[in-house]
Amino acid sequence: MPNCKSTAKSLSEWFATPQGDYVLKHEQAHFDRTVSGIFGYNALQLCLPEHDFLHGNRIPLRFSAGNQEGNAVRLICTELPFDCDCMDLLVLPHVLEFSEYPHQILREAARVLRPEGNLIISGFNPHSLWGLHRALGRRQGYPWQGQFIALNRIKDWLALLGFEVAGSRFAAYAPPFHQTKWLERFSFMEAAGDRWWAVSGGVYFVHAIKRVHGMRLIKPKWNEGLVSKLLPAAPKLNNKITQRNETDPQ
Repeated sequence: MPNCKSTAKSLSEWFATPQGDYVLKHEQAHFDRTVSGIFGYNALQLCLPEHDFLHGNRIPLRFSAGNQEGNAVRLICTELPFDCDCMDLLVLPHVLEFSEYPHQILREAARVLRPEGNLIISGFNPHSLWGLHRALGRRQGYPWQGQFIALNRIKDWLALLGFEVAGSRFAAYAPPFHQTKWLERFSFMEAAGDRWWAVSGGVYFVHAIKRVHGMRLIKPKWNEGLVSKLLPAAPKLNNKITQRNETDPQ
């Protein structure tokens, strides 16, 4: 397995390499396809402002936020300066594996999303050839210095925060070659991967929806026939009770 040493100083810089461009094409296609059917008023993408993963969406207000230059809003991902229940769509492209506090980011995501709001996450799969490449290397540069988080763990975290997973899938099944010609030669693995080893793609996507369970009153099932018979007799019964109370000694 080749060495994991990378000179990329950011994920955006790595996306400009042949290896990163291979992953980026799969991610852009998936995000465009997924966000196209989501509606609302406010959509937010955290980080990677150079790549518009909300491009296929039709929500009126779409913007990116993060601590890098180029974002519409500069912020720390663990402390989102937005009101509760204000976002309809939130996209996290490789945000969690490059943060020291991924749980806090998800908690903030749950806070700012409206009930029935949509959350879409992409991440590198540790149980893949890309994860093996990272495990056997020196983990320098992007994306290898990140903490690859398994999809099942992400789903567990989401469930604890009240999210319901609407769908998930994998992509980028070819080995992490550095040259375009080798990546193209192994392009046949994309169709084969989806069919034969669907959980071993280099990257994964998960689409979750924020569920807020309300309280519903459980009403008794009345016997309408019996109620209609008793209602006319109710005034007479009340009169009898009143007369009895008046005649009873104190």
